[in-house]
Amino acid sequence: MIVRQFISWVRTAPAGERAEATRALARAWLVSDLSDDDRLAAEGALLMLLDDASPLVRQAMADVFAASADAPPAIIAALAADQPDIALPVLEFSPLLADADLVDLVATGSAAVQCAVARRVNLPVPVAAAIAEVGDAAAALELVENPHVTLAPFSLARIVERHGDLAAIREAMLQRDDLTASVRVALATKVSATLASYAAARDWITPDRASRMAAEATERSLLDIASLAEGEDLAALVHHLRESGELNAGLMLRALLSGRTNVFTAALVELTGLPSQRVVALAYGRGAGLDALLTKAEFPAATVPAFRAAVAAMNEVGAIDTQGVARLQRGLVEWVLAQCESGATSAHDPLLVLLRRFAVEAAREDARLFCDDAATEIDAQRFVAMIEQASPVADEMSEDEGLEDVVAEDWMGEESFVEDEAFADAQSWSADDDSEFFYESDFDDYAPMDEHYVALNDDNAAIAAANLDAEIALLVRERVAA
Repeated sequence: MIVRQFISWVRTAPAGERAEATRALARAWLVSDLSDDDRLAAEGALLMLLDDASPLVRQAMADVFAASADAPPAIIAALAADQPDIALPVLEFSPLLADADLVDLVATGSAAVQCAVARRVNLPVPVAAAIAEVGDAAAALELVENPHVTLAPFSLARIVERHGDLAAIREAMLQRDDLTASVRVALATKVSATLASYAAARDWITPDRASRMAAEATERSLLDIASLAEGEDLAALVHHLRESGELNAGLMLRALLSGRTNVFTAALVELTGLPSQRVVALAYGRGAGLDALLTKAEFPAATVPAFRAAVAAMNEVGAIDTQGVARLQRGLVEWVLAQCESGATSAHDPLLVLLRRFAVEAAREDARLFCDDAATEIDAQRFVAMIEQASPVADEMSEDEGLEDVVAEDWMGEESFVEDEAFADAQSWSADDDSEFFYESDFDDYAPMDEHYVALNDDNAAIAAANLDAEIALLVRERVAA
């Protein structure tokens, strides 16, 4: 009887009052102990209100029923197909929507609809695959950032293929722990291509050079990623490279000259179909086993001498330290280049051109590392000198000299700072500066010592500070010497 009165009243009531009454009726459906007749009448009234001219009425219904498993399924289906601001809470939270319904909504809905579906908790794998396949970039980002979604490797690869040129998606994907090596390589390829096209579009470099630089950067990234892959993950990566056409002789030669023998071995296993142990025995043993493997793998005959020389050099000098990023080993590259030049018939042979480029790259990388190490050592020595100038060693002080006078003279007097012209600028240095000698940023190793000195009594506070500076200088000196 009450529901019938509600139906009679709601036809002429203002929109705001209709919305509040609808909210109350929806709550009554969920929590009140209605009789069968009243429940049937209430459901009929709610179904009727789906056709209300005011979206406030349907919005009120969606707010109540969105996350409920006891809501009328017909009403949930209707609300999910309504305009976005009404449908979004239902799409994101309702447990009554079937996988097929969600896939259909992803395929036909707007970007806002796709984003709402992508935010669902425990989103089924097929629905996630649908978003990866046809979803907007914003929906793909929501999907990647959703911690409750399990994404299949092919879905991740598809997202990279479609939206990998967007920095936000790349950053979000790199935060995931389930990325395969092949997906990481695809991300690196996207980054290289994006940067190359950006530089070429602004006429910073020619398009050909940009493409070559992008290819080289991708190869280096690929080797870094491959060095962390093992077993099936490495095999899957090499298979992906073969399918994408990136598994070529140049990449394998770079891998071998960088000490990444695991990548070279995995490539031979993929290309020849032989067991890994058999490939290792043939490739790194004595005799013509390597030539036979390369021929079976269909490597260009012109590259065989370079591979033979590289393997011979590695057998001669032993394993190469491959810790850190993939880097061409300068000595190995130059040795292989010399061997190939001695047997080459033309100085313009493509193999020699490639090896010369490798040699230049290795030499420049060695020079960068040398300069970085030298600069670091000089900076540390300058810091030691500043500490020694600014703080007297406590053992050379005596109480009779007056600690306060000595500290004031060393810290306030100009002579103690300007004696050495190289450090004349040290007077302007403060803890607020973004200096390379800023204590808290570059020398946090010594920070725990402060707790020991702060614990001393007030009478010895100044002596403690002097001792701290002296010990810092001593420790840094020892580190530089080491």
